[in-house]
Amino acid sequence: MAQPSPSSELDQLFDFIIELDRLKSVLRKARPVGVERYENSAEHSWHVCVLALLLVKHCTEPVDLQRVLEILLVHDVPEIDCGDQLVFTKDIALTAIAENAAAERIFGLLPPAEGEWLLSRWREYEERATPEAKLAYAADRLMPVLHNLKGGARSWRENKVSLERVKTIVSGIAEACPDVWRHVEPLIDAVYASGIVESPASDSD
Repeated sequence: MAQPSPSSELDQLFDFIIELDRLKSVLRKARPVGVERYENSAEHSWHVCVLALLLVKHCTEPVDLQRVLEILLVHDVPEIDCGDQLVFTKDIALTAIAENAAAERIFGLLPPAEGEWLLSRWREYEERATPEAKLAYAADRLMPVLHNLKGGARSWRENKVSLERVKTIVSGIAEACPDVWRHVEPLIDAVYASGIVESPASDSD
């Protein structure tokens, strides 16, 4: 069987990179602190990578930092096809089906070895079974918390997210970095105790 030519593989790589350009136009439901526009998913991927770099020493288990960054750099790539949904309100099961199909399509643009490598990192994030995936997930959940804590709880207020829902969604922070959660949880409680968020009586409302 003939091997793919280097030029053919580079064309696939370049096509994939240009496809990733579309992530810059995927708007999230969070605004950068002090800014009116919404952030995009490419900005978020960079931001959460920096956050993970700084959280490593707070992990309960040793982690391979390069692997953590690989996971985070690709964890939102399926949003190119699926768009972003607010983590505190989205239907996780339904979203997972669509994102899996999107991941297979987009990473399938790459040569097989590179495509399987990045797809495996995306799946690792989804499964959250490794210390690296747990840290990546914790950083990803902490980022919107920080936006809300420092930005007047804007997305929590606009979407009437309950305190119970917030804590359920961000519970992965405590699993990977318990001391970070011990610091952050009282700050979340204080926001809700202030009455700034008009949340529903229960998540079923």
